[in-house]
Amino acid sequence: MRIVLALAAAALLAVPAPAAQEARIETSMGTIVVALDADKAPATVANFVRYAREGHYNGTLFYRIVPGFVIQAGSWGADHKWRPPHQPIPLETATGLSNLRGTIAMGREDKPASATTEFFINLDDNNARGLDPKPGDAPNSTGYAVFGHVSAGMDVVDAIAAVPVSGGKGPFPANEPVTPVVIRKVTIATVADAPSAPPPAPAGQSAPATPPAQ
Repeated sequence: MRIVLALAAAALLAVPAPAAQEARIETSMGTIVVALDADKAPATVANFVRYAREGHYNGTLFYRIVPGFVIQAGSWGADHKWRPPHQPIPLETATGLSNLRGTIAMGREDKPASATTEFFINLDDNNARGLDPKPGDAPNSTGYAVFGHVSAGMDVVDAIAAVPVSGGKGPFPANEPVTPVVIRKVTIATVADAPSAPPPAPAGQSAPATPPAQ
């Protein structure tokens, strides 16, 4: 009997863990690779992957640039039209993930369960600037859901953050680049046997869902 149990345990240990996924965000200024954390934020990752595979993000813009805070994209097309989303998803912030520099998170409206397509990449450690859940609040009721981190192309993110703004169009005219920064394509790839990489080290819809103004 002990031999049978030992064999069963060995078989369970031999089952491979789900392969990691990454998103390749190809922009007019270079490619950003994002390691997606489906282990901690499964619903949020699934939502982002769905839009990416549907081609929703292809041909959209980084329409909100706030140096030292975030760059944001989602549904504002290069044709200056807003792309309709699917139904909102539940807020997923009781994950232990924090809005540190280089992390990617979902924008939303005031209601917790209001995120759809809008996402942003943190340019600084924004955990203490109202983007993480508030201590003592009910789980998944406050904060902005982090679902991955930039694993390559942070230089591209920083270059986007440095472009001149006040483009005068879109939902944030004062923060839209003068020269459009276009997301040409977002693709999802499986990274077989990928090691678990840590987040980057700290740096030292009538209206679009969005983190608060800073």
